[in-house]
Amino acid sequence: MHLQLFQVDAFAEQVFEGNPAAVVPLPEWLEDSLLQAIANENNLSETAFFVEGQDGFELRWFTPRAEVDLCGHATLASAHVLFRHLGHESDQIRFHTRSGLLTVSREGEVMAMDLPAVASEAIVLPDALVAGLGALPKLVLAATDHIAVFDSEDDIIALRPDFARLEQLDLRGVIATAPGRSFDFVSRCFYPKLDVDEDPVTGSAHCQTAPYWAARLGRSALRGRQLSGRGGTVHCRVEGDRVILMGQAVDYLNGTIRVDAPRR
Repeated sequence: MHLQLFQVDAFAEQVFEGNPAAVVPLPEWLEDSLLQAIANENNLSETAFFVEGQDGFELRWFTPRAEVDLCGHATLASAHVLFRHLGHESDQIRFHTRSGLLTVSREGEVMAMDLPAVASEAIVLPDALVAGLGALPKLVLAATDHIAVFDSEDDIIALRPDFARLEQLDLRGVIATAPGRSFDFVSRCFYPKLDVDEDPVTGSAHCQTAPYWAARLGRSALRGRQLSGRGGTVHCRVEGDRVILMGQAVDYLNGTIRVDAPRR
């Protein structure tokens, strides 16, 4: 069996920035173990698989270690593949996922993802979080991930995480965030439990941080910047229990993979 594979830099305006994701369109679902093996072989933070259905596409995301409930940048990459390479004619795509219905609309080169907002609440500071980040945040929130809020962008840049310690925490990962100098807020995201020590640009993290910063800053439209080595900008708009994340995507490579395995 031969499958198309696209590697796309999401939340990027040129290659080698943003977050790379692999996208594998499927004629039908394969065994989960094979999907996981492909994701592990790709060795990117996410590999997205989709199958066309009667009302859009079923979409799933895998890190090298596990399937996840939500991935923004691989959703953006999947929409890019459908719009740019697979002839999707409508300006909107409907994805059915473990996080419910997600839509992606295009406006020229920019795509807008409609994703669920994730509420957070303040918690007692976990000792492992301080040890893992090597710094004391001003506030810690719990949502899908731990959100460590710092005073300044310089605090975020200076972090040198101990990933073994962060892996001891009970939530999926850790988002470190602070007010930005040129952006409304900045962040870095760490997911050692998923074999992704630092994620370059994380859509699902902005589903958690955008509602927090919107409430704190008193406005719904925000610009976030992820301060990874590659870096990436995410334009956010909070609309009730939804977050609209906007960005671009560019091709890095197109190829073919060969697999010999039974279908699910």
